[in-house]
Amino acid sequence: MITEDNRIRIITGHYGSGKSEFVMNYVTKLRTHISGKIALSDLDVVNVYFRTREKKDLLQSLDILAIDSSINAPTLDLPAVSAQVMTPINDESYDYVMDIGGDDVGARLLGRFSNEIKEKEYDMFCVVNANREQTQTYDQVIHHINAIERTSKLKVTGLINNTHLIRSTTIDDILRGQKLVEEVSNATNIPIKYVTCMENLVDKLPKDLNGEIFPIKLYMREDWM
Repeated sequence: MITEDNRIRIITGHYGSGKSEFVMNYVTKLRTHISGKIALSDLDVVNVYFRTREKKDLLQSLDILAIDSSINAPTLDLPAVSAQVMTPINDESYDYVMDIGGDDVGARLLGRFSNEIKEKEYDMFCVVNANREQTQTYDQVIHHINAIERTSKLKVTGLINNTHLIRSTTIDDILRGQKLVEEVSNATNIPIKYVTCMENLVDKLPKDLNGEIFPIKLYMREDWM
């Protein structure tokens, strides 16, 4: 259950994995379960497209604190991070979701805050899309996880099968990704936390999958995309 995850939820994943789409679904779903304070920080300084900061108005309408750049210039792409990132780390009254850049370069920013994040207080979930070029094989996923952990100085605590082709996703795509993620999970003892799918595919998935089925809406893409 989403409410059973640790207070600080760090979401990472390779570029193009659908990480930020998962983050938007995760944080909005979290809001439906809790009434307390929620914050979301966009620390993705690698990918300039489809970032959660683009949905700041929606987040604010849901009473979710949206933290991104320290420079109020939405038309510019600058790797400037607000000092406000630290507030929900230290304030235990917040449930905190952190959207981290998609590779070890992006995770380097997280490493700046790793000493402030208590071991028993965070989860770091790695989003895996088996259709992406750099995470199609066991060796590639393991390499990615090792690089993220080494650079961020934190441990991945859960895997997310987010294998998709956006609106063209099939059950076979999801199950193929599930096979890969299960192989990684068995080798690393990192549990599979969630298996994402478009809402119209939920009833078609096997009920005995390893991981909680997590229905996805498309927040980050307009209907024509």
